[in-house]
Amino acid sequence: PNGAGKSTSMKVITGYYPPTAGSVTIDGLSVVDDSIKTREKIGYLPESNPLYMDLTVYEYLSMIAELRQIPSSERKPRIKKMCEITGITDRLGQVIGQLSKGYKQRVGLAQAMLHEPEILILDEPTIGLDPNQIVEIRSLIKQIGKERTVILSTHILPEVQATCDRVIIINRGKLVADGTPEQLQRKFEGQPIIDLQLKGEGVKDSAAFKSIAGIERVKERGNPATGVASLRLEIKKGSDPREEIFNLAVKNNWVLLEMSREIQSLENIFHQLTQTDPSAAKESVA
Repeated sequence: PNGAGKSTSMKVITGYYPPTAGSVTIDGLSVVDDSIKTREKIGYLPESNPLYMDLTVYEYLSMIAELRQIPSSERKPRIKKMCEITGITDRLGQVIGQLSKGYKQRVGLAQAMLHEPEILILDEPTIGLDPNQIVEIRSLIKQIGKERTVILSTHILPEVQATCDRVIIINRGKLVADGTPEQLQRKFEGQPIIDLQLKGEGVKDSAAFKSIAGIERVKERGNPATGVASLRLEIKKGSDPREEIFNLAVKNNWVLLEMSREIQSLENIFHQLTQTDPSAAKESVA
C-alpha cells in the first residue's frame, strides 16, 4: 500500500539513498562500500522517469551512454540495439517532449538498459498509461525478464499476475508475504469452492455428490430453470474432485453446463495482509 516503503527500498538498493540500518548487497557487493561497482550492475527507471524533454531520443541516449562510460565505438550499436528492444527505433530523431506517455516510458527503459545491466529496477513503470500502453509495456517487461533480473514495484495486482515469477508484499515497512503467485494463492485460500450447473434427472441429489471424497457440503444457488440445478460445493482443502464430478455427470447422463473452481485472487490476499498488523501477518506466513 501507499507509504509501505517500496520506493524507498528501491532507492536504497540503487544507492540513491544510504541505508540508516541493515545492508544491501548486489552480487556480494555492498551498495555502500562498493557503490560504483553495484551501480554498474543496475539499471533504474524511477517512478518520475526524469527525461530531458528538449533533447531528441538519440541525443538523450547518447548522453546516457557517455555518462555510463560506454566506449565511444560501442555507443551507436548499443543505442540501436536498445531502441530495437524497446520499439523506439522510428522515434530516434523526435524530441522527447513530443512523445506520448507510453513512448516516454519506452525511452526510460532504453536508458535503464543501455549499459546492459544484470538487474533492472522499475518503480511503477505503467503508472499513467492507457490500457493499450499498459499491455505493451507489460509484454516488453516480461520479454526483458527472460534475459535479466527485473524488480518491479506496482499497486496493480493483475500486473503482478501477468509479469512476475515472485511476489513480495510489504506493509508498513515490514515483509508480510514472499512467494510465487500460485504459492500465495494456495497459502491464503479460504474454503475451496466449486460451482456447478447441471441439467438432467436427479441432478439435485446431494447424496450423490457427498459420496465423492473431498466434497464436504452441497448448497443450491437457486433454480435457474426446470430440470437445471445450480450447486455450490464446499471442498476439503488440498482436494480437487473435478474429475470425479465429471465422471458422475457422465454416469448419470447429466449435461454439465458449468464447472468452475473459485481461486483466491492476489487482490484479496493483498487486502487481507495489509489490513492487519504487520507482525501478526508475518507470523501467519512464517
